[in-house]
Amino acid sequence: MKNNKPDNLINRRDFLRTSLHTVASITIGGIAGFLIGRSSSEEMVWQLDPNICVQCEKCSQNCVLPQSAVKVVHSFSMCGYCDLCSGYLQPGAKSRDTGAENQLCPTGAIKRTFVEDPYFEYTIDKDLCIGCGKCVKGCGAFGNGSLYLQVNHDLCLNCNECSIARSCPSRAYKRVPASKPYILRGSEAARFLGKQ
Repeated sequence: MKNNKPDNLINRRDFLRTSLHTVASITIGGIAGFLIGRSSSEEMVWQLDPNICVQCEKCSQNCVLPQSAVKVVHSFSMCGYCDLCSGYLQPGAKSRDTGAENQLCPTGAIKRTFVEDPYFEYTIDKDLCIGCGKCVKGCGAFGNGSLYLQVNHDLCLNCNECSIARSCPSRAYKRVPASKPYILRGSEAARFLGKQ
C-alpha cells in the first residue's frame, strides 16, 4: 500500500519528540550557563567613592548598624602634618591644642600627636569614629584632602540594598569586587593596587 503523505510532513509523535528534545536542550544549557556564570562571578561589596562624596553626614545617620560601618581613613602620604589642621581644629578655635572645645570631631576620634615643631600626626580611633565626615569636609575645604570616608568591611553587613547608598545625594556608593574593596588615595592606593 502506498503512503499518500508528502515526505516533508512529519507526524504528531515526531513533532512532540523533537519539541521536547529542543526544550530539554535549552533548559539544560541555560542551567549550565547560570551555574558557570555564578561560580565565576566575584562577590561584590559596597564602597564609598571619596572622589564623589560630599560629606553630607548621611553615612552616620542611615546605616542599619547601631554605629555606622563608614569610618574616616587618613592618607599619611598626602597629609601635611600641620599644626593648624582644618580637619582637626574647629574653624576659629581659640588655641591649637587638644582641648575638646577646639576639636572639630564630635566624638574625639582624631588623635593628635606631636612629632616635631611644627608637625603633628593625626590618627583615627575607629571605635570612636561615627562617619559623620565633619573632619573630611574641613580637611577638603582648607587642607589637602588626606582625610576621607570608606566603608569598613570588618563591620559592614553588605546589605543587598545599602540604606546609606539609597540616601546618598551624590550617588557616591557603588558595588566593587570583594578582592579590591577599598577606593584609597595617595600612595596607599598605589600600594593596594600593586602599582608600587
